[in-house]
Amino acid sequence: MKVLVPVKRVIDYNVKVKVKADGTGVDLANVKMSMNPFDEISVEAAIRLKEAGVASEVVIVSIGEKKSVDTIRNALAMGADRGILIEEDQGVDIEPLAVAKILAKVVEEEAPELVILGKQAIDNDMNATGQMLAALLGWGQATFASEMEIADGKAVVTREVDGGLQTISTPLPAIVTTDLRLNEPRYASLPNIMKAKKKPLDEKTAADYGVDTSPRLTVVTTEEPAAREAGIKVGSVDELVAKLKEGGLV
Repeated sequence: MKVLVPVKRVIDYNVKVKVKADGTGVDLANVKMSMNPFDEISVEAAIRLKEAGVASEVVIVSIGEKKSVDTIRNALAMGADRGILIEEDQGVDIEPLAVAKILAKVVEEEAPELVILGKQAIDNDMNATGQMLAALLGWGQATFASEMEIADGKAVVTREVDGGLQTISTPLPAIVTTDLRLNEPRYASLPNIMKAKKKPLDEKTAADYGVDTSPRLTVVTTEEPAAREAGIKVGSVDELVAKLKEGGLV
C-alpha cells in the first residue's frame, strides 16, 4: 500500500510572528521556517504504517517555494521514501482549494490508497485542504484523527468531538487528517539526515498539472491583536459586581 503525505513549510511555532509595517501581511524576512507540526504527525503516522508492514512506500509532497525542498528532506530523514516538490511562487499564500486541486492530480498520478495530512496549517488555520481533497476525489474522509488503524481494506479512526470520542470506519482509498494526540513525531538522526540527501526528489510546477493557482481571496489588511489591558483588584464582591456593570458585562 502506498501512502501519500502532503507537508507544508510554515513559520516555526516558536517564532513570534510580526506584521509588516504597511499591514500587507506577515513579515517572513529572516524568519525561521519548519514543517507544519500537524504534518510532522502525519509523516510519523505513515512511517509507523510502513514499519508495521502495512504500507510499502511513503511519498512526501510539498507545494510552495523552492525552499520547501528542506521540508521534504526533513520528512525523508524521518523515514519516508521519496519526495515531490511542486514549486509555486505564492509560497505560503497559496489557497486551500488550489492545493487540493494540485493534490488531486498528484493522487491520480501516484495512485496511493491512503492520504494522510495535518488537519490544518498553523499559518492560516483554515482546516480545509483535507476535506476539499476528499470531495474532489470522491473518497471517504476521517478528520481530526487521534487514533488510527488500517486493516481489512479500511481505515478505522477515533476522533475527538464536542460530545467525547467518535470512532468511524471508511473503506480505502481514503483521506485522513491528523490531530495532535495521534502520536509524537520522531527526531531525524544524523545518519538518516545524510541518507535523505540521496533519496529521490522530483521537482514540478502547478502548471505541469494544469491547475490555476490564481488567488480568489484578497487580504485587505493584517493587524496584530490588541494588547491585553492590565487587570484591576477589587476589595469586595459588591465592588466586583459594580465594576462588571460598568463594563456592561452583567
